[in-house]
Amino acid sequence: MVVVLKENPDREQLSNLAEWLESLGLSIHKSEGAHHTLLGLVGDTSQVDMELLRALDIVDDVKRIQEPYKSANRKFHPADTVVEIGGIKLGGGNFQYIAGPCSVESKEQICEVARSVKAAGAALLRGGAFKPRTSPYAFQGLRGDGIELLLEAKKETGMPIVSEAMDPSQLPLFEDVDVIQIGARNMQNFELLKEVGHLRKPVLLKRGLANTLQELLMSAEYIMAGGNEQVILCERGIRTFETATRNTLDLSAIPVLRSMTHLPIVVDPSHACGIARMVLPMAMAAAACGADGLMIEVHNDPKRALCDGAQSLTPDAFADVVKHVDAILPHAYGRA
Repeated sequence: MVVVLKENPDREQLSNLAEWLESLGLSIHKSEGAHHTLLGLVGDTSQVDMELLRALDIVDDVKRIQEPYKSANRKFHPADTVVEIGGIKLGGGNFQYIAGPCSVESKEQICEVARSVKAAGAALLRGGAFKPRTSPYAFQGLRGDGIELLLEAKKETGMPIVSEAMDPSQLPLFEDVDVIQIGARNMQNFELLKEVGHLRKPVLLKRGLANTLQELLMSAEYIMAGGNEQVILCERGIRTFETATRNTLDLSAIPVLRSMTHLPIVVDPSHACGIARMVLPMAMAAAACGADGLMIEVHNDPKRALCDGAQSLTPDAFADVVKHVDAILPHAYGRA
């Protein structure tokens, strides 16, 4: 339920209204606009008398929201959310590149990649320390040592780091990681979502291989229900009948999500395609559709990469992507 207040509501009346609503066991999300203030009510609103609310002097209108996601709903929060990461803003017109290798392999590798992607225009460094792999025999990541190497690269370049957590027991190792990534396979790992919801740091939430956009937003709701509203959504391709690419990049998800939620939207064309030469056109298309950022895999020697070398760009190829995407950003959907 959303309560739309009149302009300049009386402070005492507003305080009394909030106290009454909270006494009913409801949580209140307040959003202040240029002319109206919205109160988003989260919880069991069936006991709230809408006509009684409408009759209050400070209330302009009351609307019942049917969607099951409340905190992530744009109706509760009309303005775009801007997530700040170490002084870097993402969302609300702030476009950012997140780049780095699929997995951290050595200090030399991660630091070399970090320097090159920063020089090309990336603001955040990604790198996997814990790697969920389809095969139990594939490289699973350096785990805690990988986190330490990422922190070395951060110390050298000043770039905030993004890395994936797979289990709540791993979270103590992520204390100094700037953004915790929840991968596609864990999008509905609800215990993990609850745990990161108790943290006060940004979470990058990837869409599952076969999940709807509403299911993605419900997973975001798990995080936000715990008090952590710093959620970044990531479209990384879904599984369809097509086998020519690793997944199918759902570009339509970007404008659809834009209408459904206020949360920032990042696109990962590397995992969506699985083919390095396709990353450039898909990155340009995602930016044109209104994405708030791109997450791209970059390796200094893709042919020898221990993980996902076929979809990883060289530093020079990544610089070319940045050049082409930057050229179309001023004309992208929602920006022109």
